Amino acid sequence: MILDLSQIDFVDSSGLGALVQIAKKLQSLGGSIQIVSNPRVTQTVKLVRLEQFLSLRPSVEAALEHLKKTETE
Repeated sequence: MILDLSQIDFVDSSGLGALVQIAKKLQSLGGSIQIVSNPRVTQTVKLVRLEQFLSLRPSVEAALEHLKKTETE
């Protein structure tokens, strides 16, 4: 799943909690989530140390490329 948050100005703790729940659910089903972020969202996610778990990407293209790469591994 690719979730484009690049146009979001703010994400709070409930939004982060929802993203974590989605990521966990997708992992349990054998999938993954790639989140397209912007500097403000990235800063918030890094503040709570979730940047690796939530797989932040700078663009939709980068997220697609990452998914293609992981499919071939």
